[in-house]
Amino acid sequence: MEDYVPNLTSLVNQGFDMVWAVGFLMSEALTQVAAEFPNSHFGIIDAEVSAPNVVSVLFKEEEGSFLVGLVAGAETEKNRVGFVGGMEFPLIKKFEAGYKAGVKAANPKATVRSAYSGSFDDPAKGKELAIAQFMLGADIVYHAAGATGLGVIEAAQSRGADRYAIGVDMCQHHLAPDNVITCMIKRVDLGVFEGTKALIEGNFVGRTLILGLKENGVGICDISKQSLSASTLALVEEYSSKIISGALVVPTDPTGL
Repeated sequence: MEDYVPNLTSLVNQGFDMVWAVGFLMSEALTQVAAEFPNSHFGIIDAEVSAPNVVSVLFKEEEGSFLVGLVAGAETEKNRVGFVGGMEFPLIKKFEAGYKAGVKAANPKATVRSAYSGSFDDPAKGKELAIAQFMLGADIVYHAAGATGLGVIEAAQSRGADRYAIGVDMCQHHLAPDNVITCMIKRVDLGVFEGTKALIEGNFVGRTLILGLKENGVGICDISKQSLSASTLALVEEYSSKIISGALVVPTDPTGL
């Protein structure tokens, strides 16, 4: 974290038209740098920085997580699934909340066990937590833990053909084709494109973009169409329509679900 301000400052001094900070942990650093360089343009992913020269991009992670929760609830054969998060911040709680709500919507009998590693860069800890959940009877575990989540995928792969992981942020099927059942996609690329487009078109203003299912900012990966049953895909489509129309509002806090 101590490198955030120097790195952002270095990019400004190199003359880039727009500098992006990726991750909510960079919000304090960007707030400082944006104030120091009021004539430069900035963007940040997963945090909101209120400044006239900053575009903030937020996502409705709970909506995409709800969809993979539907998958877990529909596909589990043991009625036990898991969630492994990184650090216990409100952002990661949105993943957990959406996932749990989706599991329950698809399968009221299913239970969800959650665990947090305390970091985003500890695959060994992620693997340990996932194996513990598999040993307690879960057959599907979703991660929202950055590099720590790579250990969750490794755990599923190590446990054999009847244990599965759900990837996050990008399609992670290639890491374990037989054990990654689906992935929750977060379109950071879309956020950067939309945020930068205004600068190129000459109408840049500090603002906050919020991208959900309706904006194609979150969803499940395309390979899911090959890995999931027709009935599960139909369920995902049904609930996607409800969320996009506003008929269903996905919770963002797992407390009291």
